Amino acid sequence: MRKLAIIEAPSALGLRPTGVEDLPGALLGAGLAEALGAVHAGRVEPPPYDSERDPGTGLLNPGGIAAYSVALADAVGEVLHGSRFPVVLGGDCSVLLGTLLALRRRDRHGLLFLDGHSDFYQPSAEPAGEVASMELALATGRGPRVLADLEGRGPLVRDEDVVALGFRDAEESAGHGMQPLPPALHAMELDTVRALGAADAARRAVELLSGGGADAGYWVHLDVDVLDDALMPAVDYRQPDGLTWQELETVLRTALSGGGAVGLTVTIFNPRLDPDGTLAHRLAGCLAGAFDSQG
Repeated sequence: MRKLAIIEAPSALGLRPTGVEDLPGALLGAGLAEALGAVHAGRVEPPPYDSERDPGTGLLNPGGIAAYSVALADAVGEVLHGSRFPVVLGGDCSVLLGTLLALRRRDRHGLLFLDGHSDFYQPSAEPAGEVASMELALATGRGPRVLADLEGRGPLVRDEDVVALGFRDAEESAGHGMQPLPPALHAMELDTVRALGAADAARRAVELLSGGGADAGYWVHLDVDVLDDALMPAVDYRQPDGLTWQELETVLRTALSGGGAVGLTVTIFNPRLDPDGTLAHRLAGCLAGAFDSQG
């Protein structure tokens, strides 16, 4: 059986401290660790939040996120060294940088990016300077060097080693002037996923991630706003449509089978928008279901 280890990464440095930092506690409280049979591998506390944009980069908390990414990479690296599968509970999407840094220290890996947004903004186009809207750009080496070249290892992942699946913000991001996704990056918008079916789309994504040069495996990043807004309203940036619970579980189960996946991040769920805990339990159940058949 795959041995899972949960790392709490309650950082809101790339967004705002409005509730996403409570995600780990909410999912653990909903019984996620027990459902996964996972051990607890620690909690990486973020530095203080600074609400002022850095004048040099145009970002919020660039130094804090850089330091946090190194600390989180250390924690993820310890779990990997112990031959366990890290399940990182954010926080906002900027925690992806730390997980990918841990992989970049070891080898060349791929990334399955499940998000309702493509998160490829540059600082000049991001209205608030939030790194949670540009982590994919930074991870592929685009943006201020303090985050795009962590430890001098940027890019953390190559364009051709990324599959972005399920995003549905093309019109919105173009309106803000977001830089386009690079042609080598494999983009599978929500409409494409629907046309193929969730299972086939996920299989194609895994084939793309397994067939290139990133033969050390791939990380799975889940921003829960990839779900249909009617099913998952407990997120800070809402938009219509999205995957159903069953579609998400199908994609995750496919991605997590076969041994190619090396870790998972879960981000953006805001428990303060889920006062009775219903969505936390549903999300924990979806994650448990995705891992249920894994060996």
